[in-house]
Amino acid sequence: MRSPLLDLPGAVAGDGIDAPVAAHYGSLHVEQRALAAGEGFVDLSHHDVVRISGPDRLTWLHSLTTQYFEGLQPGVWTEALVLSPNGHVEHWFAGADDGEAFTAHTEPGAAAALVDFLDRMRFMMRVEVADVSADLAVAWRPPSDGRGGRPGDRPATYDLVPREQLAVYAEAAGPAAGLWAYEALRIERGEPRFGIDTDHRTIPNEVGWIGPAVHLDKGCYRGQETVARVHNLGRPPRRLTLLHLDGSENRLPAVGSDVVDGAGKVVGRVGSSARHHELGPIGLALLKRNVPVDAPLVVEGMPVAQEVVVDPEIGLHFRR
Repeated sequence: MRSPLLDLPGAVAGDGIDAPVAAHYGSLHVEQRALAAGEGFVDLSHHDVVRISGPDRLTWLHSLTTQYFEGLQPGVWTEALVLSPNGHVEHWFAGADDGEAFTAHTEPGAAAALVDFLDRMRFMMRVEVADVSADLAVAWRPPSDGRGGRPGDRPATYDLVPREQLAVYAEAAGPAAGLWAYEALRIERGEPRFGIDTDHRTIPNEVGWIGPAVHLDKGCYRGQETVARVHNLGRPPRRLTLLHLDGSENRLPAVGSDVVDGAGKVVGRVGSSARHHELGPIGLALLKRNVPVDAPLVVEGMPVAQEVVVDPEIGLHFRR
């Protein structure tokens, strides 16, 4: 669904799964600085939206996911994962309950598989699951304290907007910032994007989801054994790291590009990357745990330096 905000002055569409929304509105760095100052919003209306209603919804979600849903208060945004029996991340979503239903957004195109899984797990529970992407659009607003959601800051705000009112919302919430600005700040925070910074082998401990999306003080759920074992013993197989890319070349690496060490050995893969208004070109990568945190690396012929996001020895600590 093409966003109506692509009709705003200066709007340039994104690429790939992000093509339905604006990558920028004419000035990437101006838009980033506005978000960093706590101003404006970002159009995420290409994200899928799922609504889960019924009196058993929170107890049911509590039993299926990595998050603590029992007693969740209305209006509190939370992230959750669905894991495979071996602890690999199969689904990611974030949302809030309004007292009658839990409404969540997930990556573009991801709702169908999530709804299918949840429908198959309903059994006798009093819940209903629906893909409401055609009705609701997602927008993101940075914290209003002027720090733009940087590491350690309080959470930003997600708004669920009736899709037909998105243009009206934009007039009130402006100025609009494009997805490139949003992505640069997200990467700076070390926050992974499901399906881009993760793959089919990813476990939550590798990418810093222990805490934000995985609650350790709850009952059993599928994949919990793997999460608990790695949390208690440390040393996940891989670790998310922030890459500082060589800025001498006017390009960013493709998603999935190999990360190689000084000996030419492949030691990881690149996920998302962006141009930050202060840090220059940056990206996120999943590296093998035994790669030294100060090792010089190369991506697509470009030298890169590391900044730790997930601690290779413990797997619990991650940069905020």
